Amino acid sequence: MLAFEVENRGYFASHISDRGDAFFAEFGERLAELLIDQDAGELHFHVLVEDDGQIVGRVNLVDVADGSAELGYRIAERWTGRGLATAAVRELCELAAGEYGLKELRAGTNLTNVGSQKVLERTGFVRVGEREYGGRPGIEYVLALGV
Repeated sequence: MLAFEVENRGYFASHISDRGDAFFAEFGERLAELLIDQDAGELHFHVLVEDDGQIVGRVNLVDVADGSAELGYRIAERWTGRGLATAAVRELCELAAGEYGLKELRAGTNLTNVGSQKVLERTGFVRVGEREYGGRPGIEYVLALGV
C-alpha cells in the first residue's frame, strides 16, 4: 500500500492536497490505527489488486455512522481512463447497501477534478452543494442507497 501511495504521490497531489511527508514516514503506524477502526466498523477499506499482486487503487468508506458514510477513492495514474474507478465505486455502493447496511453515501471532489466528478455522476451520485476539499473549492455529492 505504501508503494502505491509513493508511486502515485505526484499524480494524486495534482488533484487533491498532498498528504505531506509525515504521512509517508508514519505510514505503518497510521495504517495499524486505521485497521483497528475498521475492525470497530468505523470505516471500510478496500484495495484493487492486479493479478500480479500490485495495488492499483483504493476505495474507502470513512466516517461510518447512523447509516451513512463518506466515499473516497484513488486509482493509480497508469490505470485511469479505463473505467476502473467507476466499476469500483459501483461495487462498493452495492457492498455499502447490502453488507454494511448503509442508506446514504456522501462524496466530493474539488472543482478541477473533472474525472472524479464524472465517476460520481455515472454511479448515481447527485450534486447537492459546494464545500472545500483539501483547501480547494469543491462539489459535494450524495447517493441514496437501496432506492
